[in-house]
Amino acid sequence: MSVEKLGVRVRKYREERKMSREELAATADVQLAVITALEEEDLCPSIAPLQKLARALNVRLGTFMDDQVSTDPLVVRKSSREADLTMQKAGDKRPAFRFHSLGKGKTDRNMEPFFVEISPEPEEDRKLSSHQGEEFIVVVSGKLQVIYGKEEYILEPGDSIYYNSIVPHYAGAAGDAPAEIYAVIYYP
Repeated sequence: MSVEKLGVRVRKYREERKMSREELAATADVQLAVITALEEEDLCPSIAPLQKLARALNVRLGTFMDDQVSTDPLVVRKSSREADLTMQKAGDKRPAFRFHSLGKGKTDRNMEPFFVEISPEPEEDRKLSSHQGEEFIVVVSGKLQVIYGKEEYILEPGDSIYYNSIVPHYAGAAGDAPAEIYAVIYYP
């Protein structure tokens, strides 16, 4: 079975609702360029616009990544994890973030659990975002820079952070080395 790319799935839900890209951009309060890059190049700058698109299309964020239905409990073996979502800057083929969904297939979920591989980003690419919900992160390897409002934290392996994601925030690799984290995102 072939797995549809994220952009193809977003387009499918948009077209099912008979919405143009412009209508979706206005409804979701997302720039048209983000939707175009997502649908045409499978590029997305962060989770925040995806969450807004999911709300505007009246689906869960995980719907964009699901390709199968399972029963409880859902077990994801480390050896079979695959990156479901890769975020990279336009024109840059190196992934900045590789998200491995740990909830894919559990169709009634209320949280989005991920294992995330994070590559270092230039300072100018570190943008704050905000969205409804909460996030919980545990650092597995490397160091994680978290900017939360006006505060900055550097987290090391074993450290965790839990915050309301409506406050503008950024989480990325600290310094020049990659980081790996487990993240759970809750969207009300």
